[in-house]
Amino acid sequence: MNTTTSRQPRRAWIITPALRADRFDSAQRSGAAVAVVDIEDSVAPQDKESARTASEAFFTLPDPPCTLGIRMNSLTTLDGMKDLIALAAYTARPDLIVVPKVESPRDIELVAAALDDDGYTPDIWARLESPRAFDTLPQIMRAPRLGGVIFGSADYAASVRCGLGWDALRYARSALINAATAANIPAIDAPTWELDDPGVLRRDAERAKELGFYGKGCVHPRHVKVINDVFNPTAEEIAQARTIVAAADASGGTVTTVDGQMRGTPFFNRARALVAEADRAS
Repeated sequence: MNTTTSRQPRRAWIITPALRADRFDSAQRSGAAVAVVDIEDSVAPQDKESARTASEAFFTLPDPPCTLGIRMNSLTTLDGMKDLIALAAYTARPDLIVVPKVESPRDIELVAAALDDDGYTPDIWARLESPRAFDTLPQIMRAPRLGGVIFGSADYAASVRCGLGWDALRYARSALINAATAANIPAIDAPTWELDDPGVLRRDAERAKELGFYGKGCVHPRHVKVINDVFNPTAEEIAQARTIVAAADASGGTVTTVDGQMRGTPFFNRARALVAEADRAS
């Protein structure tokens, strides 16, 4: 892997079906920050048991260059219970567990209780995709073992009978970002379902970044680079942030003017965070 690229923040999450072992290596080496093997929506009910067995191989590939996770089935289903039993017996274990259709902090607590042991505490992320989940966002965000949240746009849109377009789902995305930020945890946007139009993907990623999402999911390796490119700060953004930090230092932290625009503490804090991220990646 190119050294410069590997130092850049990677914000894409890629998901691949558990029964497509031929895709495991390409998903892990796609350049995504997180590669997730799926035993939920991409697996037919009659194939769930086979998927539980097959997915362990996802965690045995040598030298994975990213975080490896698994999306289990909902804990309101028998398959979700079986998933926890299977995961507890894995020899090669995932770094991260995606819990779908979360509607209560209890879901996160149950996964932690079933899987945590000496030397193993996987990162647990909630996929939020129902109106009921959005009614209980503050409670869910307070779950002690919650590492982050993911927006499930397709299920949410189906539940409320709205379209998948950006405007139809703006409220849900904004509510999720507000709750996640209040809890100081990251949020990942849903994939773009248009596979063959990179322009649509780029626009969706730019909108997600503007709203405050930390990254974005995808279902195809060719989406990874676009997402990473959008979410990585540009040289111009970094230079502007350094200018704002310098102005803040020169003004002693009081309100000042930068390029004809008033800047104060919120702008200073954001600029310092961006500069710190850029310096870590350099």
